[in-house]
Amino acid sequence: MTSRVAPQELQATARSAADRGARHLRDLQDPDGFWWGELESNASITAEQLFLLEALGRATEDDRREIAAELLATQGEDGGWPIWFGAPGDLSITVEAWYALRLAGIPADSEPMRRARDCILALGGANRARFFTRLWLAVLGKYPWEALPAAPPELMLLPPRAPLSVYRFASWARGTFVPMLVVLARHPTFPQAPSIEEIFAEAPGSIEGSVPRAPGPLTQMMTRLMPLARAYNRHPVPPLRRASERRIRDWILDRQEADGSWAGIQPPWVYSIIALHSLGMPLDHPVIERALDGFSTFALRRDGRLRIQSCISPIWDTCLAAIALHDSGTADDDDAIERARDWLLAREVTRAGDWQQIPRRGEAGGWAFEFHNEWYPDTDDTAEVLIALIRSGVPPDDGAVLRAVDWLLTMQSAGGGWAAFDTDNTSGLVGQFPVCDFGEVTDPPTEDVTAHVLEALVTCGVPTGHPAIGAGLEYLRRMQRTDGSWWGRWGVNHVYGTGAVLPALAACGVDMGESWVRRAVGWLAMCQNADGGWGEDIESYRDPALAGIGPSTASQTAWALMGLMAADRDHESIPNGIAWLVHGQRADGGWDEDAFTGTGFPLDFMIKYHYYRLYFPVMALGRYAA
Repeated sequence: MTSRVAPQELQATARSAADRGARHLRDLQDPDGFWWGELESNASITAEQLFLLEALGRATEDDRREIAAELLATQGEDGGWPIWFGAPGDLSITVEAWYALRLAGIPADSEPMRRARDCILALGGANRARFFTRLWLAVLGKYPWEALPAAPPELMLLPPRAPLSVYRFASWARGTFVPMLVVLARHPTFPQAPSIEEIFAEAPGSIEGSVPRAPGPLTQMMTRLMPLARAYNRHPVPPLRRASERRIRDWILDRQEADGSWAGIQPPWVYSIIALHSLGMPLDHPVIERALDGFSTFALRRDGRLRIQSCISPIWDTCLAAIALHDSGTADDDDAIERARDWLLAREVTRAGDWQQIPRRGEAGGWAFEFHNEWYPDTDDTAEVLIALIRSGVPPDDGAVLRAVDWLLTMQSAGGGWAAFDTDNTSGLVGQFPVCDFGEVTDPPTEDVTAHVLEALVTCGVPTGHPAIGAGLEYLRRMQRTDGSWWGRWGVNHVYGTGAVLPALAACGVDMGESWVRRAVGWLAMCQNADGGWGEDIESYRDPALAGIGPSTASQTAWALMGLMAADRDHESIPNGIAWLVHGQRADGGWDEDAFTGTGFPLDFMIKYHYYRLYFPVMALGRYAA
């Protein structure tokens, strides 16, 4: 595809489109200064909300009716519920949605339920669902606890640096695993009336369930020791059990956030509630009441339907929207920029969190993802907030900036890269636990996060000759794929990773004519679709041969364009990409995008950020028009 529009005309058209997009973003800004778009995931989060409420006796008829309406509206043509838009039904999610509908009063012989049951059985039946699904069924009295793995709460007594310490898990897995130690030992059960046998191909628990994602010698050993672990949980050493449960209780209580959540994400939240209740905390205790009330922030009620978000992203949305406004030509002293800047500065995290357990160094300073998450700031949000603050006129010697820069330097891993929440969180052992059959349980450095951090550091005045910058660049060079691209951990996928790395290389003063950089540019150009845009299917996480291949989307096109413009402002692929964004813009200044282009856990848990289709195209158009 060759653009037939003259460069000057396309630049003017891009300027108009960027202005329209910026106005649309302004209209979406909260009066307090933040942006906050929906973070859409899959039906399991909403189903589990009903599981929790029913187990605790807190479900209302409104909850049942609205959750049922949401689940019925999102059922796929194959009868199942998918992990992402356009995917086939997933066994575990479909099992959870099916039982939530039964709890909501939907008859098992209704047409949607029959289709869901057939999908479940075609995928092997509920015995083959993931560990977390079977755990929920056990909590609800529908699956034998003896068929689940056992783990003694005494693991909590291990020191942070021990090989199987809870601090060897990634932050999100740690927050779930700690309360789960209580659940797996105490077996809290809240029987529910609807039967479930019809979605099992065999008797519940009569066959082996799923296996860890990274099985190894430890998995085999732990599997053989399961009978011993179960026996110990039935007859523990009383002083050790009391000490471990007391430490778990204190650990959970210490980490409850102001909004009632734990870590600002759903899994630690629900299991912390169940664990505390199992340890004797009544439901009317302020901690549990605050936790249950806090879900209202994550709940979206629309058109008689209730959807629960797994997490919320106001800080991420705000810093990226502010960068987009700046790229569109908005002045630093503009009211929208100033309100976003002040709101972000007020959200700085200054307490020492779990990240300080290993490597036991550094002072606090940075930003999290959510409204409230004091224990788990992350390097990715911190990096993008820093860029937004500097571009909005905050000086590099501002206290918040200096603290965040120092914290980012502290968080660099040994190989030169940065992970999201922890340092050198790369244990090969914890993923072998029998419960680890879903998602990621460690937080190793990744290319996209490292790129964002490098760009932020140099934006804040860290010299390009600083050893941390050199080590980070060497990490990126080492991690480049042979085709020239970089993998994307938190966005789909190689387009995201490559679109992040190239601007970072340019910011760090790397010669854009070097061969390794040109390979990345060539890869992006090769992946451009005939319509001028870029896209990449989520299946590229499973099959690297699909890297950079997929229908064009607004967010992925913007990522590719920003990468190309950083490396080669005059590249011949850019005008067609800009034209694709211009022609796809809606009258209100936004773009449509059904695809999930955000990543929670590759393939296992995918995310649709509803504002990705807004602020990233504005960034790309603004940079081109400039």
